Amino acid sequence: MTDAPYTPPKVWTFDKENGGRFASVNRPTAGATHEKVLPVGKHPFQLYSRGTPNGQKVTIMFEELLARGHAGAEYDAWLIQIDGEQFGSGFVEVNPNSKIPALVDRSRPVPFRVFESGAILLHLADKFREFIPRATAARAECLSWLFWQMGSAPYLGGGFGHFYHYAPEKIEYAINRFAMETKRQIDVLDRRLKDNEYLAGDEYTIADMAVWPWYGGLAEGGLYGDSATFLDVQSYRNVQRWTAQIAARPAVKRGRIVNRTSGDPASQLHERHDASDFETRTQDKLAKQG
Repeated sequence: MTDAPYTPPKVWTFDKENGGRFASVNRPTAGATHEKVLPVGKHPFQLYSRGTPNGQKVTIMFEELLARGHAGAEYDAWLIQIDGEQFGSGFVEVNPNSKIPALVDRSRPVPFRVFESGAILLHLADKFREFIPRATAARAECLSWLFWQMGSAPYLGGGFGHFYHYAPEKIEYAINRFAMETKRQIDVLDRRLKDNEYLAGDEYTIADMAVWPWYGGLAEGGLYGDSATFLDVQSYRNVQRWTAQIAARPAVKRGRIVNRTSGDPASQLHERHDASDFETRTQDKLAKQG
């Protein structure tokens, strides 16, 4: 690191040594780096993911669908370690963008892929006719908040989270810029939730499932070290109410631990292939089994 001002070169070139914590996996090109076939389980849906906020969206959706009695929503959740496994040939075939989550819908004679978390949520909501309003105006409100999350969360994660928590050096300008934007976004949510129980109105929808893992996780103090204190998230009372309300849902409690690989061993279910796995295959249970 140096205190000298940075002058961009005329043509940028890749220097992996400047990549910080993720230098070993970040690269400026797409495509597979190695051959690896993805496993396939017995259920109609095959999910390849990890328990990050983006991954939690989809596992929460599956658990909510199962809680409403949709047996056809049974799924296998395979763990993808984002230390290079996302560049395996099988995963790239499912998601050419090499990001989790990625889904293969095998409920029809010809399986097909769905990638990007918002697309997966919308696909499942339409397929099962759940968690998305049917009236035109209400559906539009739900989709507006769903896509608000898609456009906003990169500023929270790749912007604020990266420069505040992961970057190899603290850059005041970058932290201030993205802290300001993150607080503005939380204020957007807080104002919406002042007069609405959920983001789309009175109904719990895929909009909440998309936004909650990111902004609810931040409100709980679970993202980026002490960022909750730094951003004073406790002062956003409506966001706090909404966060606690969704966190208490049994399906959310289950969905948020699927493919999780950090934290309390009792909150880590590395792979989910059966409903009984929540009782028998969390990391604390496996440790006791030897």
